[in-house]
Formats: sequence, structure tokens, C-alpha cells
Amino acid sequence: MGRTRPCIPHCPRSIGSRLMKPNQVFTLPNGLQCSFQYKKSTVAHIAVAIKAGSRDELEHQQGLAHFIEHNLFKGTKSRKAYHILSRLDDVGGELNAYTTKEETIIHASFLKGDVRRAMDLLSDVLIESTYPEKELAKEKDVIKDEIFSYKDSPSERIFDDFEDLIFKGDGLGRNILGTPESVDGLGKADILEFRSRTYTADRIKVAVTGPFGLERMEAMLLQYFGQWSPAGSDWQASYQPSNEAERIVSPEAQFQDHFMTGWRIPGIHSKDRRALLLLNNVLGGPAMNSRLGLNIREKHGIAYNIESYMNLYSDVGMLGIYLGCDPQQTKKAEALVFKEVERFQKQPLGTLQLSKAKNQFIGQMALAEENGLNSAIGAARALLHFGKVSTFEYVADQIRSLNTDDLIRVANAYLDKEKAFTLVYTKA
Repeated sequence: MGRTRPCIPHCPRSIGSRLMKPNQVFTLPNGLQCSFQYKKSTVAHIAVAIKAGSRDELEHQQGLAHFIEHNLFKGTKSRKAYHILSRLDDVGGELNAYTTKEETIIHASFLKGDVRRAMDLLSDVLIESTYPEKELAKEKDVIKDEIFSYKDSPSERIFDDFEDLIFKGDGLGRNILGTPESVDGLGKADILEFRSRTYTADRIKVAVTGPFGLERMEAMLLQYFGQWSPAGSDWQASYQPSNEAERIVSPEAQFQDHFMTGWRIPGIHSKDRRALLLLNNVLGGPAMNSRLGLNIREKHGIAYNIESYMNLYSDVGMLGIYLGCDPQQTKKAEALVFKEVERFQKQPLGTLQLSKAKNQFIGQMALAEENGLNSAIGAARALLHFGKVSTFEYVADQIRSLNTDDLIRVANAYLDKEKAFTLVYTKA
């Protein structure tokens, strides 16, 4: 239970596996939108996606979304913390949650015969949490320990500090964990105020994946979630950039330099997002044969850890590049990074290269979707952002339709070296 930084954050996993049936989407009478996907398996999954993240916090509430997520499991009107945590543990199931800049995700995995137990538990936690004062105090200490541990790891902290740089002055720049001081200041009144703005029917989506019939799932979701009538809210966080590209060098490193550079790019609804996702995958994605990996790690032997990644939010996004290297190699590594970006801007991918890049990306998406929990979380997130869940075939066709001109165009439109933000952690 806690914060997360996915490999491809906010890439909507709206790509149901070809081994599964398409998602069935329906809306309960109270306005709660749900998705069900049949999958023949002994295990089932439920995911609840809430459009409530750190960017929705008021100025004095930093860390609140994550704080609430921690305390969802600390007591309800009918259960104490122990009974919540043991309810699925007793039958070998799992209950967990995480917080992002825009979302709170609660999810459960369990044997198919325990679906009522799981659904009852999730609805109880979501709807009836009481946030006992004693438990709030305990969790503050837990989260502060998490913050201190995190601050001791420059290779992790630089990702959030870089996002704070690129989104300076906006809620998107806030660290999900908050600060020790802000966490100490949080109370039950903040929780209730935040929930009244964000835990509303239009901002909550539920997805189920498992070996059940559609009618049964509709009836069960109606039973456990349909009687809830959360108040409406017109809250909407808006993005307001306040800074231009800048470069910061800070004496934060311990043994090696940590280098990050990146750009603001359009958000999750942009027509360019799939071209950018494919470009990112070729540039420095998870495969060992990414351009940054082959050139900087394998050819030059400069950096062991190197990657590019994308965070796509509802109204803006970012593409970042990270590497860790010996301090004497940082300048050379930086030059090589921008050289690889420039290749995308000037040198088109060959027909075979492009075909391989598409097949690799589509294969990675398919493998990710074989995980039933990924499918459930992905469906809930897709509903949250798009109001629908696209099939794997549809998304794969969208990727296949991209051409080399698309990659050159987005590389030149969004990855201008002069507009790159850069953050370097070096030894004091």
C-alpha cells in the first residue's frame, strides 16, 4: 500500500488480451460505471479506480491522497483493521492499493469462489471507512518513515524531484508522499473534505476480471456498490505551468551521478500519444535493445541503469530520460542522450526497423495484459480517463497504423533540446 511509479505511467491499459472476451461496460443506477471481462481462470480480480490523486490536494494538504489510501484499511463501521487485513488473507487472497498524481487504485485478487467476500470487503473499505484517530496517528509515523527512507535513495528521489521541476508551481509537481511537516498537519477534517470533492460517483470506476457470467456480476456490483449515493462535485484540478526549461545541478549524490532530462508533452487525450509511446519504447523502453541501452550502456559502457519513460496525465504529460553513471562520464552521457534524440528528429526508421518496433511494443502490451490484475486495473483506469475500454485489436491496429513520419513529427514537435528540463544529482 503506497505510492507507485509504473514503468509506463498513465498509458491506459485499454488493451484486453486476445485470450479474454471484450470488456462489458455498464452503469449502475447511482451513476457508478463498471466493467466486466470474462477470463477462464481459478483466480479473479477487482479494481477500483478513483480520480483522486496528489494534484487534487489543496496547498496545505500535501500527501493527503496517499494518507487516505493508507487509512482506508484501518477501520470501517463494521470492521477493525485486523479484520480488514485478514478477510482475504485467510483465504489466500490479496488486498492492496496505491496512489498516483491523479488516481487512487484499490485492488483485490482472490479465488473465484471468494468473489462475494472480496466484493463485500472492497465496498466496505471504499464506502464505510471511519478513519479512527488512533490509527491516523500510527500511519503518520509509517509514512514519515517511508519519506525518510525514500530521501536516502537519490536514484529514486530524482524522479519526483524532476517532476517537481518540470511542473513547478502546479499540483502535479507535488511529491505523492508529502513532507514530514505536511503529513503531521493532516487530520480527519482534511480527509472528509478531500473525499467530498473527489470520491464521487462520476470519479469512481469498478472493474472485475474472472470466470463469471455478466448478469451475475451486474447483480453483485449492484448489491455491493449500487446502494451508495456519493454526493456530486464539480471539482477539477487544472494545470497552470509557471516555468520555462531550466538546468539544475545539485550536490545530492552519494556514489555516482544521477542525470535526468525531459520535456513537457501533451496529455493522455492527445492524438499524438501513441506515436510518443512508440518513440519512447524504441528510445529507452524496458527492452534491452532500446537505442539508449544499446548505445550508452552496451557500446560505450557509460551507464548501467538507463531508461526513458512517459507520464501521461489528463491534460499534460512528460517524457523523461534517466541514467546513473560515474561523475567523470556525466557530460559525455548527456551528449550521447541528446544525440539519440536528434536521430529520431532527422533520421527516419527503416521499414524493417519500424516493423520490429511496432511488433515489440504490441507484444509487450499483450504480455502485460495476460496478467488478470493488470487487466482489471487497466479497465478501471480506461473508464476513468476515456469512459470506455478499447480492445487489444483496436489498440494494436492504432500502433500498426503509425509510420516513420509520425515519429519524426512528434520528435521535432515535442523533444526540442532547447526546451529540455535537466536535473543532475552529483557528489558534493
